[in-house]
Amino acid sequence: MSKKSQGYACVGLFNPKTPENVGSVMRAAGCYGVNSVFYTGTRYDHAAQFCTDTKNAALNIPLIGVEDLKAIIPVGCVPVAVDLIDDAKPLPEYKHPKRAFYIFGPEDGTLKRDITDFCRETIYVPTKGSMNLAAAVNVILYDRLAKGDNFSNHK
Repeated sequence: MSKKSQGYACVGLFNPKTPENVGSVMRAAGCYGVNSVFYTGTRYDHAAQFCTDTKNAALNIPLIGVEDLKAIIPVGCVPVAVDLIDDAKPLPEYKHPKRAFYIFGPEDGTLKRDITDFCRETIYVPTKGSMNLAAAVNVILYDRLAKGDNFSNHK
């Protein structure tokens, strides 16, 4: 898989709860060529080391704890909230930005309004219920890959 077809993608995790999910997010990041993963909150810091990153992606992809996701948006990236909320766009209709910063809510909650407000768009995976955090990351990143160079015209 070439970097050209991927564009540039980073993942932000808002207050993730479990090391298992963070480990699975790191594994997905490695599979789909994510450039870095950021997280906020302290719950993850107090949890045990993750065991689900079986490819050891955390050795090659930065996993960085930050105070504020808005303050670390990578240069030129479009912040995209991923949340099951009203007015979110369904993923099948979405055209990913070439440079994206996908921000996901915690396993046991939703993104706060101050996060969705600074994101250019909010998208969701149309399901009958909420998905596991790591599963949602996998689905979004796979959709990005499957749509290839069919990026939106966001600047």
